[in-house]
Amino acid sequence: MLLKLIIFSGFAGVTVFMGGLLANYFNHHVKDSPVKYEITHTMMSFGAGIILAAVALVLIPYGMDHLTVLPMTLSFVLGALLFMFLDYYLEQKGGKTATLLAMLMDFVPESIALGAVFAVHEQMAVLLAIIIGLQNLPEAFNSFRDLVLSGFTIKKTLKIFFFLSFFGIVGALLGHYFLTESTTLTAHLMTFASGGILYLLIQDIIPASKLDKSYLISLGATAGFLVGIIGSKIV
Repeated sequence: MLLKLIIFSGFAGVTVFMGGLLANYFNHHVKDSPVKYEITHTMMSFGAGIILAAVALVLIPYGMDHLTVLPMTLSFVLGALLFMFLDYYLEQKGGKTATLLAMLMDFVPESIALGAVFAVHEQMAVLLAIIIGLQNLPEAFNSFRDLVLSGFTIKKTLKIFFFLSFFGIVGALLGHYFLTESTTLTAHLMTFASGGILYLLIQDIIPASKLDKSYLISLGATAGFLVGIIGSKIV
């Protein structure tokens, strides 16, 4: 049983590294052209749609089901405020890490939820692992570009993504051993993450995905959200 959990959570995490490798190949082996820029921005938009779906269909509903209004509101606002200050601090430093933060903000709590759910409903945990893996691929693709633009070397960025890939296993094991019965704490974690993710989406990720005189990129966000809807419906 434990081996299955490690395999499922490992799949959910390995797509972080795969997204980084894909972005590295695309950025350095595909010639610059208007089509390349449109594809890059569409991937950003697609990732934003999936992240939004994670907030709307997974994280917030869990919080609403297990928290009363005041605790839920406090956790959500705290998440938004913390990441507003963190975003401001990083902006002063000249960093471009909003997509990476957003990825971690839904990857970590969802991995913890994966571990907590696995003990009760294995089939649902398998589907949740697939959804997390699908989310991480475009998010890592976009995060790789942001980190390289921030001044990180390609080698260092890929190393970061390699180690981040194991967050899924660590989070799932934490959830499995410590939060299976702690639904309230898990709900606070998910609601807190939702506030931070929503702030980062509106402040940084969605504006950055826009490309002048292109009207197809928004379909990427729509497609990303659709992936979340389908995954949620299956689960």
